[in-house]
Amino acid sequence: MTKRRVTGLAVAVLVLVNAMAGCGQGPTFHPGAGPSAGGFSPSPSSIAAPPVDASAGPLASGPLTLAFAGDVHFTGRTAPLLANPATAFGPIKSVLEAADLTMVNLETAITDRGTPEPKQYHFRAPITAFSALAAAGVDVATMSNNHVLDYGQVGLADTLDNGHRAGFPFVGIGRNAAEAYAPLYTTVKGVKIALLAFSQVHELEFNWAAKEDRPGVAMALDLARATAAVAAARSKADLVVVFNHWGQEGNSCPTSEQKTFAAKLAAAGADLIIGSHAHTLQGDGWMGQTYVAYGLANFLWYGDSFSTETGVLKLTMDGRKVVKNEFVPAGVSATGQPVPLKGDAATKVKQRYAGLRQCAGLAAKPS
Repeated sequence: MTKRRVTGLAVAVLVLVNAMAGCGQGPTFHPGAGPSAGGFSPSPSSIAAPPVDASAGPLASGPLTLAFAGDVHFTGRTAPLLANPATAFGPIKSVLEAADLTMVNLETAITDRGTPEPKQYHFRAPITAFSALAAAGVDVATMSNNHVLDYGQVGLADTLDNGHRAGFPFVGIGRNAAEAYAPLYTTVKGVKIALLAFSQVHELEFNWAAKEDRPGVAMALDLARATAAVAAARSKADLVVVFNHWGQEGNSCPTSEQKTFAAKLAAAGADLIIGSHAHTLQGDGWMGQTYVAYGLANFLWYGDSFSTETGVLKLTMDGRKVVKNEFVPAGVSATGQPVPLKGDAATKVKQRYAGLRQCAGLAAKPS
Protein backbone atom coordinates (compact mmCIF):
# COMPACT_ATOMS: atom_id res chain seq x y z
CA MET A 1 0.00 0.00 0.00
CA THR A 2 1.23 3.49 -0.85
CA LYS A 3 0.30 5.89 1.88
CA ARG A 4 -1.13 9.25 0.92
CA ARG A 5 1.05 12.06 2.25
CA VAL A 6 0.48 15.53 3.59
CA THR A 7 0.73 18.35 1.07
CA GLY A 8 1.44 22.04 1.59
CA LEU A 9 5.17 21.89 2.26
CA ALA A 10 7.24 24.83 1.14
CA VAL A 11 8.32 24.16 -2.44
CA ALA A 12 11.96 23.46 -1.65
CA VAL A 13 11.14 21.08 1.18
CA LEU A 14 8.45 19.32 -0.84
CA VAL A 15 10.84 18.71 -3.71
CA LEU A 16 13.46 17.40 -1.29
CA VAL A 17 11.10 14.99 0.47
CA ASN A 18 9.47 13.68 -2.70
CA ALA A 19 12.73 13.25 -4.53
CA MET A 20 14.49 11.49 -1.70
CA ALA A 21 11.63 9.55 -0.12
CA GLY A 22 9.20 8.96 -2.97
CA CYS A 23 6.25 10.01 -0.82
CA GLY A 24 2.67 10.20 -2.03
CA GLN A 25 -0.10 12.31 -0.53
CA GLY A 26 -1.25 12.26 3.08
CA PRO A 27 -4.63 12.64 4.73
CA THR A 28 -6.21 16.08 4.49
CA PHE A 29 -6.71 17.63 7.92
CA HIS A 30 -9.26 20.23 8.94
CA PRO A 31 -9.18 22.30 12.14
CA GLY A 32 -12.42 21.86 14.06
CA ALA A 33 -14.57 24.21 16.05
CA GLY A 34 -13.26 24.79 19.53
CA PRO A 35 -15.19 23.85 22.65
CA SER A 36 -16.47 27.38 23.09
CA ALA A 37 -19.72 28.34 21.39
CA GLY A 38 -19.28 29.27 17.78
CA GLY A 39 -15.86 27.66 17.36
CA PHE A 40 -13.09 29.72 15.75
CA SER A 41 -11.76 30.78 12.40
CA PRO A 42 -8.06 29.92 12.05
CA SER A 43 -5.74 32.81 11.36
CA PRO A 44 -3.59 32.60 8.18
CA SER A 45 -0.73 31.26 10.30
CA SER A 46 -2.68 28.59 12.17
CA ILE A 47 -3.25 24.98 11.10
CA ALA A 48 -4.25 24.87 7.46
CA ALA A 49 -6.02 22.14 5.50
CA PRO A 50 -3.60 21.43 2.65
CA PRO A 51 -4.90 20.84 -0.87
CA VAL A 52 -5.46 17.32 -2.12
CA ASP A 53 -3.60 16.15 -5.20
CA ALA A 54 -6.11 14.08 -7.18
CA SER A 55 -3.26 12.36 -9.03
CA ALA A 56 -2.45 10.45 -5.84
CA GLY A 57 -5.49 8.23 -6.43
CA PRO A 58 -8.00 6.88 -3.90
CA LEU A 59 -7.16 5.59 -0.48
CA ALA A 60 -6.51 1.86 -0.31
CA SER A 61 -9.36 -0.36 0.83
CA GLY A 62 -9.21 -2.73 3.78
CA PRO A 63 -8.95 -2.34 7.57
CA LEU A 64 -8.06 1.04 9.03
CA THR A 65 -4.63 0.95 10.68
CA LEU A 66 -3.29 3.57 13.05
CA ALA A 67 0.27 3.85 14.36
CA PHE A 68 1.53 5.78 17.37
CA ALA A 69 5.01 6.41 18.77
CA GLY A 70 6.49 8.51 21.56
CA ASP A 71 8.75 11.51 21.99
CA VAL A 72 10.71 13.00 19.09
CA HIS A 73 13.12 15.91 18.94
CA PHE A 74 16.24 16.97 17.07
CA THR A 75 18.94 18.16 19.43
CA GLY A 76 22.26 16.78 20.62
CA ARG A 77 23.04 13.56 18.75
CA THR A 78 19.78 13.69 16.78
CA ALA A 79 20.32 17.22 15.38
CA PRO A 80 22.73 16.03 12.63
CA LEU A 81 20.02 13.67 11.35
CA LEU A 82 18.29 16.68 9.80
CA ALA A 83 21.15 17.03 7.32
CA ASN A 84 19.19 14.39 5.41
CA PRO A 85 15.54 14.62 6.49
CA ALA A 86 14.52 11.70 4.27
CA THR A 87 16.59 9.26 6.34
CA ALA A 88 16.33 10.89 9.78
CA PHE A 89 14.22 8.12 11.33
CA GLY A 90 16.25 5.26 9.88
CA PRO A 91 14.81 1.75 9.42
CA ILE A 92 11.72 2.35 11.58
CA LYS A 93 10.34 4.31 8.61
CA SER A 94 8.85 1.18 7.03
CA VAL A 95 6.74 0.59 10.15
CA LEU A 96 5.53 4.20 10.36
CA GLU A 97 4.59 4.57 6.72
CA ALA A 98 2.72 1.25 6.58
CA ALA A 99 -0.18 2.61 8.67
CA ASP A 100 -3.05 4.65 7.26
CA LEU A 101 -2.48 7.33 9.91
CA THR A 102 0.66 7.78 12.02
CA MET A 103 1.08 10.16 14.96
CA VAL A 104 3.99 11.03 17.28
CA ASN A 105 4.82 13.62 19.92
CA LEU A 106 7.09 16.35 18.52
CA GLU A 107 8.72 17.60 21.69
CA THR A 108 10.49 20.76 20.62
CA ALA A 109 10.03 24.34 19.58
CA ILE A 110 10.58 24.91 15.85
CA THR A 111 12.52 28.15 16.04
CA ASP A 112 15.96 29.75 16.06
CA ARG A 113 14.81 32.69 18.16
CA GLY A 114 13.47 33.40 21.62
CA THR A 115 14.77 33.41 25.19
CA PRO A 116 15.10 30.18 27.18
CA GLU A 117 12.38 29.72 29.77
CA PRO A 118 13.35 29.22 33.47
CA LYS A 119 13.68 25.44 33.31
CA GLN A 120 16.46 22.85 33.05
CA TYR A 121 16.10 21.43 29.54
CA HIS A 122 15.53 23.37 26.33
CA PHE A 123 14.85 21.83 22.92
CA ARG A 124 14.50 23.51 19.55
CA ALA A 125 14.92 22.53 15.93
CA PRO A 126 14.70 24.02 12.42
CA ILE A 127 11.70 23.73 10.12
CA THR A 128 13.25 20.67 8.43
CA ALA A 129 12.03 18.69 11.46
CA PHE A 130 8.63 18.70 9.79
CA SER A 131 10.03 17.38 6.51
CA ALA A 132 11.78 14.59 8.44
CA LEU A 133 8.47 13.59 10.00
CA ALA A 134 6.69 13.61 6.65
CA ALA A 135 9.46 11.62 4.97
CA ALA A 136 9.26 8.97 7.70
CA GLY A 137 5.54 8.42 7.16
CA VAL A 138 4.28 10.49 10.10
CA ASP A 139 1.01 12.27 9.29
CA VAL A 140 0.38 14.43 12.34
CA ALA A 141 2.17 15.46 15.53
CA THR A 142 0.96 16.41 18.96
CA MET A 143 2.87 19.42 20.23
CA SER A 144 1.05 19.70 23.54
CA ASN A 145 4.05 19.07 25.77
CA ASN A 146 6.54 20.65 28.15
CA HIS A 147 9.07 21.75 25.52
CA VAL A 148 7.12 23.53 22.77
CA LEU A 149 7.44 26.81 24.74
CA ASP A 150 11.07 26.29 25.79
CA TYR A 151 11.96 29.53 23.99
CA GLY A 152 8.97 31.51 25.15
CA GLN A 153 6.18 33.13 23.21
CA VAL A 154 8.57 34.15 20.44
CA GLY A 155 9.57 30.53 19.95
CA LEU A 156 5.94 29.42 20.03
CA ALA A 157 4.96 32.01 17.43
CA ASP A 158 7.73 30.71 15.18
CA THR A 159 6.58 27.14 15.78
CA LEU A 160 3.03 27.95 14.73
CA ASP A 161 4.23 29.89 11.68
CA ASN A 162 6.68 27.17 10.68
CA GLY A 163 4.06 24.46 11.04
CA HIS A 164 1.82 26.39 8.68
CA ARG A 165 4.70 27.11 6.31
CA ALA A 166 5.61 23.42 6.18
CA GLY A 167 2.00 22.38 5.76
CA PHE A 168 2.46 19.76 8.47
CA PRO A 169 -0.59 19.06 10.67
CA PHE A 170 -0.20 19.38 14.44
CA VAL A 171 -2.55 19.61 17.38
CA GLY A 172 -2.53 20.73 21.02
CA ILE A 173 -1.17 24.28 20.64
CA GLY A 174 -2.62 27.46 19.22
CA ARG A 175 -2.81 31.24 19.15
CA ASN A 176 -5.56 31.10 21.74
CA ALA A 177 -7.37 28.51 23.82
CA ALA A 178 -10.00 27.80 21.15
CA GLU A 179 -7.29 26.84 18.68
CA ALA A 180 -5.18 24.88 21.16
CA TYR A 181 -8.06 22.74 22.43
CA ALA A 182 -9.78 22.32 19.07
CA PRO A 183 -9.95 18.86 17.46
CA LEU A 184 -8.17 18.28 14.17
CA TYR A 185 -10.27 16.26 11.73
CA THR A 186 -9.35 13.97 8.87
CA THR A 187 -11.23 11.27 6.98
CA VAL A 188 -9.33 8.09 6.17
CA LYS A 189 -10.97 5.15 4.37
CA GLY A 190 -14.34 6.72 5.00
CA VAL A 191 -13.74 7.08 8.76
CA LYS A 192 -13.87 10.62 10.14
CA ILE A 193 -11.18 10.85 12.81
CA ALA A 194 -10.87 13.60 15.43
CA LEU A 195 -7.43 14.14 16.99
CA LEU A 196 -6.87 16.07 20.23
CA ALA A 197 -3.91 16.53 22.56
CA PHE A 198 -3.38 17.73 26.12
CA SER A 199 -0.43 18.18 28.49
CA GLN A 200 -0.62 17.20 32.14
CA VAL A 201 2.99 18.16 32.94
CA HIS A 202 2.94 20.69 35.76
CA GLU A 203 6.19 22.57 35.11
CA LEU A 204 5.24 26.14 34.10
CA GLU A 205 1.75 24.91 33.24
CA PHE A 206 -0.04 28.09 34.33
CA ASN A 207 2.35 30.27 32.32
CA TRP A 208 2.17 28.03 29.25
CA ALA A 209 -1.56 27.28 29.19
CA ALA A 210 -3.40 28.74 26.22
CA LYS A 211 -5.91 31.42 27.17
CA GLU A 212 -8.59 33.33 25.28
CA ASP A 213 -6.06 36.10 24.64
CA ARG A 214 -2.77 34.18 24.89
CA PRO A 215 -1.09 31.56 22.67
CA GLY A 216 -0.13 28.36 24.40
CA VAL A 217 -0.70 24.70 25.15
CA ALA A 218 -3.90 22.74 25.67
CA MET A 219 -3.54 21.77 29.33
CA ALA A 220 -5.29 19.05 31.31
CA LEU A 221 -5.57 21.47 34.24
CA ASP A 222 -8.58 23.02 32.47
CA LEU A 223 -10.58 19.83 32.81
CA ALA A 224 -13.86 21.42 31.77
CA ARG A 225 -12.42 22.74 28.51
CA ALA A 226 -10.55 19.51 27.76
CA THR A 227 -13.57 17.26 28.28
CA ALA A 228 -15.81 19.68 26.38
CA ALA A 229 -13.41 19.49 23.43
CA VAL A 230 -13.58 15.68 23.47
CA ALA A 231 -17.37 15.75 23.73
CA ALA A 232 -17.56 18.16 20.79
CA ALA A 233 -15.35 15.84 18.75
CA ARG A 234 -17.51 12.85 19.74
CA SER A 235 -20.56 14.56 18.24
CA LYS A 236 -18.84 15.10 14.89
CA ALA A 237 -16.41 12.21 14.36
CA ASP A 238 -16.58 8.45 13.97
CA LEU A 239 -13.36 7.94 15.94
CA VAL A 240 -11.94 10.19 18.68
CA VAL A 241 -8.22 9.98 19.49
CA VAL A 242 -6.55 11.84 22.39
CA PHE A 243 -2.75 12.00 22.74
CA ASN A 244 -1.62 13.12 26.22
CA HIS A 245 1.74 14.24 27.58
CA TRP A 246 1.68 13.02 31.17
CA GLY A 247 3.04 10.74 33.87
CA GLN A 248 6.01 10.65 36.21
CA GLU A 249 9.41 10.48 34.54
CA GLY A 250 10.99 7.06 34.99
CA ASN A 251 7.80 5.47 36.34
CA SER A 252 6.56 2.60 34.17
CA CYS A 253 3.22 2.60 36.01
CA PRO A 254 0.72 5.41 35.41
CA THR A 255 0.00 7.75 38.29
CA SER A 256 -3.41 8.16 39.86
CA GLU A 257 -3.56 11.54 38.15
CA GLN A 258 -3.15 9.90 34.73
CA LYS A 259 -5.81 7.31 35.52
CA THR A 260 -8.28 9.93 36.71
CA PHE A 261 -7.80 12.10 33.64
CA ALA A 262 -8.09 9.08 31.33
CA ALA A 263 -11.38 8.13 32.95
CA LYS A 264 -12.73 11.66 32.42
CA LEU A 265 -11.69 11.62 28.76
CA ALA A 266 -13.23 8.19 28.25
CA ALA A 267 -16.50 9.37 29.80
CA ALA A 268 -16.47 12.38 27.47
CA GLY A 269 -16.24 10.11 24.43
CA ALA A 270 -12.60 9.30 23.68
CA ASP A 271 -12.15 6.00 21.85
CA LEU A 272 -8.34 5.91 22.00
CA ILE A 273 -6.10 7.56 24.61
CA ILE A 274 -2.37 7.52 23.86
CA GLY A 275 0.41 8.94 26.01
CA SER A 276 4.08 9.85 26.36
CA HIS A 277 6.49 11.81 28.60
CA ALA A 278 7.64 9.27 31.22
CA HIS A 279 10.73 8.30 29.12
CA THR A 280 9.84 4.66 29.67
CA LEU A 281 7.07 2.39 28.45
CA GLN A 282 3.76 2.30 30.31
CA GLY A 283 0.99 -0.27 29.90
CA ASP A 284 -1.91 -0.55 27.49
CA GLY A 285 -5.37 -2.12 27.57
CA TRP A 286 -9.03 -1.23 27.96
CA MET A 287 -10.82 1.10 30.31
CA GLY A 288 -14.36 -0.02 29.60
CA GLN A 289 -14.78 0.48 25.85
CA THR A 290 -11.87 2.94 25.59
CA TYR A 291 -8.44 1.70 24.58
CA VAL A 292 -5.63 3.33 26.57
CA ALA A 293 -1.87 3.21 26.00
CA TYR A 294 -0.45 5.24 28.85
CA GLY A 295 3.13 5.68 27.68
CA LEU A 296 5.13 5.07 24.50
CA ALA A 297 8.51 6.24 25.85
CA ASN A 298 11.26 8.07 23.98
CA PHE A 299 11.33 7.45 20.24
CA LEU A 300 13.90 9.61 18.45
CA TRP A 301 15.95 10.77 21.42
CA TYR A 302 18.98 12.99 21.99
CA GLY A 303 20.79 11.26 24.87
CA ASP A 304 20.68 9.00 27.89
CA SER A 305 17.40 8.44 29.66
CA PHE A 306 15.57 5.98 31.90
CA SER A 307 15.25 3.35 29.19
CA THR A 308 16.20 2.64 25.58
CA GLU A 309 13.09 0.49 25.10
CA THR A 310 10.64 1.95 22.62
CA GLY A 311 8.45 0.91 19.72
CA VAL A 312 5.45 1.60 17.53
CA LEU A 313 1.93 0.80 18.65
CA LYS A 314 -0.14 -0.46 15.71
CA LEU A 315 -3.93 -0.54 16.06
CA THR A 316 -6.34 -2.09 13.60
CA MET A 317 -9.78 -0.53 13.85
CA ASP A 318 -13.30 -1.67 13.03
CA GLY A 319 -15.23 1.55 13.46
CA ARG A 320 -14.60 2.65 17.04
CA LYS A 321 -13.31 -0.74 18.13
CA VAL A 322 -9.69 -1.89 18.33
CA VAL A 323 -9.74 -5.37 16.78
CA LYS A 324 -5.97 -5.84 16.92
CA ASN A 325 -3.29 -4.14 19.01
CA GLU A 326 0.32 -4.89 18.16
CA PHE A 327 3.43 -3.42 19.72
CA VAL A 328 6.43 -3.39 17.36
CA PRO A 329 9.45 -3.26 19.70
CA ALA A 330 12.48 -1.10 19.01
CA GLY A 331 15.50 0.25 20.80
CA VAL A 332 16.92 3.78 20.84
CA SER A 333 20.32 3.43 19.18
CA ALA A 334 23.58 5.32 19.63
CA THR A 335 22.45 7.78 16.93
CA GLY A 336 19.19 8.40 18.77
CA GLN A 337 17.18 6.63 16.07
CA PRO A 338 14.65 3.94 16.99
CA VAL A 339 15.78 0.64 15.47
CA PRO A 340 13.34 -2.31 15.23
CA LEU A 341 14.35 -5.27 17.38
CA LYS A 342 14.40 -8.91 16.34
CA GLY A 343 14.64 -12.33 17.96
CA ASP A 344 15.09 -12.60 21.72
CA ALA A 345 15.54 -8.85 22.14
CA ALA A 346 12.17 -8.19 20.53
CA THR A 347 10.47 -10.92 22.55
CA LYS A 348 11.86 -9.53 25.80
CA VAL A 349 10.52 -6.00 25.18
CA LYS A 350 7.14 -7.32 24.01
CA GLN A 351 6.78 -9.40 27.14
CA ARG A 352 7.73 -6.52 29.40
CA TYR A 353 5.28 -4.22 27.64
CA ALA A 354 2.47 -6.76 28.02
CA GLY A 355 3.30 -7.13 31.72
CA LEU A 356 2.86 -3.41 32.34
CA ARG A 357 -0.89 -3.78 31.87
CA GLN A 358 -1.26 -4.99 35.44
CA CYS A 359 -0.01 -1.86 37.20
CA ALA A 360 -1.84 0.25 34.61
CA GLY A 361 -5.09 -1.23 35.89
CA LEU A 362 -6.32 -1.93 32.36
CA ALA A 363 -8.20 -4.93 31.02
CA ALA A 364 -7.08 -7.30 28.28
CA LYS A 365 -10.43 -6.84 26.49
CA PRO A 366 -13.14 -4.18 26.30
CA SER A 367 -16.00 -4.46 28.76
